[in-house]
Amino acid sequence: MKIFGLLSLATVALLGAAQSAHADAFPLTGPVVPGTRAVLRGNVAAAPAAAPLEVKRAIWAANQLRSKSYRYGGGHRSFVDSGYDCSGTVSYALGAAGLVKSPMPSSGFKNFGQSGAGKWITVYARNGHTFAVIAGLRLDTTAWNTMRVERGEAPRWRATPREPRGFVARHPAGL
Repeated sequence: MKIFGLLSLATVALLGAAQSAHADAFPLTGPVVPGTRAVLRGNVAAAPAAAPLEVKRAIWAANQLRSKSYRYGGGHRSFVDSGYDCSGTVSYALGAAGLVKSPMPSSGFKNFGQSGAGKWITVYARNGHTFAVIAGLRLDTTAWNTMRVERGEAPRWRATPREPRGFVARHPAGL
């Protein structure tokens, strides 16, 4: 069984044409695994084959941030930046999916989309911090056991869950 695969170029061309103007800066392909849950291999997430294209694009885009450092305010003025904070990270992933048109601050995500957990994407927001769970993997700038950024922390996929107490759960409509 093939563990990683790529969408065909024809499929990417058809689906990519429907994306927003910002989509040109984001990847059109990336690793894919069978099923409905993303899989973390090292620090790269593979999107589930059964996921909608928006979910795959969010995952593939977030993979690009693994070499970026944490920078307070990073990713707020533009999706393209040298470093990203929590909301800049989540904005980048959702921007790649065509789900936000411009970066948002953490407090803005408290009113994003619809209330509650989504099937594919859930954004957890409060004043001061935001993280997302996409196809079962957590995209966050902090470790699982702390709510503050520590040395060496940065935008990364995490296989460990995080207690959502104190956060508002939101999701994009239909996802």
